[in-house]
Amino acid sequence: MNSKIFVILLLISLVSVIPTAYAQVTFGDKANQKLVEVRIDSKGNVDVMHIIDGTNMPKQVDLIPGTVSNILVTDEQSNEKEFSVIGDNTAILIMPSSEDSVLQYKLDNVILERDSIWSWDFLYLESTTFILPEEVDLFFVNGRPVFLDDNRGIACHGCQMLLEYPINESRNFEEVKWEEKEFMVEIRNQKGVDKFIFDQPSKSITFEIIGENRFVTTIIPLELLWEPYTVFLDDEEIPSRQHINNGTHVWLIINPETSGQVSIIGTTVVPEFSIMAPLIVGFFVILALPFMKKFNLR
Repeated sequence: MNSKIFVILLLISLVSVIPTAYAQVTFGDKANQKLVEVRIDSKGNVDVMHIIDGTNMPKQVDLIPGTVSNILVTDEQSNEKEFSVIGDNTAILIMPSSEDSVLQYKLDNVILERDSIWSWDFLYLESTTFILPEEVDLFFVNGRPVFLDDNRGIACHGCQMLLEYPINESRNFEEVKWEEKEFMVEIRNQKGVDKFIFDQPSKSITFEIIGENRFVTTIIPLELLWEPYTVFLDDEEIPSRQHINNGTHVWLIINPETSGQVSIIGTTVVPEFSIMAPLIVGFFVILALPFMKKFNLR
C-alpha cells in the first residue's frame, strides 16, 4: 500500500470516530513542536518555521492563521517529506519519522500598515519566537513598549498579543547647549516635529506635532532633565509611559490623538545636577558622622 492510500484510509478512519458535536475536526494527536519561529521583513512579509519532534505516528500541526502558501516539509538534511493538508490550509498531518521534521510556509494578509505603524493581532497557542525587521528597535505588545537593544527578536508563550511596530519613523535630533555642555534629545514619530524648545527655568522640553501620531518617543538625557515627568498636549495633561531608564537616558512614550504642542516637564534640570550631587553626598556624610565617631572611622 503506498503512502497516499495509507493517508486517505487513515483520515477516513479518524473522521469516523470523531463526534459530530465538535465544531473543529482534528486528525490524530497534536505534534510536539520544539520551535515555532516567525520572521518578519520590512515590507510585512512573514515566513514561518516549525520544528517538530520525530514520532512513530502521524501528528497534526496547526498552522498560524492567515493566508498560507508555499508549504514545505523537510527532514533535518533538507530532503522533502510527504505531508497532508487539513482543511483550507489550517493544519497539516506530518507522517511518521524517526527524526525531526521542519515545516515552512509563507503567511500573507496578517500584518496591516497604517501611517508607518505595522500591526498584527496574533493568536497561536504555542510558544513562538518573533524575529523582527532590522529597522525595528522599539515595538509594542498590547500597547506596552519593548526595546530590543542588541536583540533581534522576542519569545511569546501561549501567544495572544497585539504586536505593533513603526518602520521609517521620522527621527529628529535636537541639540541643547547649556553653558559648557551639549545634550542631544531624540524625538521619533510618524510625521515629524517642529519648534523644539528647551526651557531651563521651567524645567521643560516643548515641541509641536502635526496630525494624529500613534506613538511619539522622546529620548531624554537624564543629566539634562530628570524624571519623573508630567506631559501636556497643549493645556491638557496626557498619559505617558516611561519605557526604559538605562542610567543615562529615558525613553518617554506618548500617544497624542491630535496636533498640538507637547510639553514635557521634569523635576530636576541642568545645571542643578552639578549642585545637587554634592549636596546629596554631603547629606549622607552628615548622617553617617555619629557612626563614624563610634567606630573610630574618622
